[in-house]
Amino acid sequence: MTLAEKKYHSISEVSRMVGVEPYVLRYWESEFRLLRPARRESGQRRYNQEDVDTINRIRHLLYVEKFSIAGARAKLLEERSKKERQLNLEFDANVPALKVIQEIKKELKDLLRILK
Repeated sequence: MTLAEKKYHSISEVSRMVGVEPYVLRYWESEFRLLRPARRESGQRRYNQEDVDTINRIRHLLYVEKFSIAGARAKLLEERSKKERQLNLEFDANVPALKVIQEIKKELKDLLRILK
């Protein structure tokens, strides 16, 4: 199984993939709320693909675009809120479908009540 096929990665694997030392990853966890890997019962970090993508984005902002930690944090939060707004717009586009689903749910509850 290759690293790309694994669901979770250790801190040393992520360190090698991204090209930063493990202590840097631990520091970034303390500075960026978006970066919170799951932990095993033993306390070891388990990074999923979303965590790795976030780390790559942080690395790019800090090392390539030369953002400060605070600037990178603000940029990530801005990108996240923009993405959430975009998802909300997509959800709003499905409002008619949502209303149909709600009506069906109400009718099913009514039928269930009748059957009881």
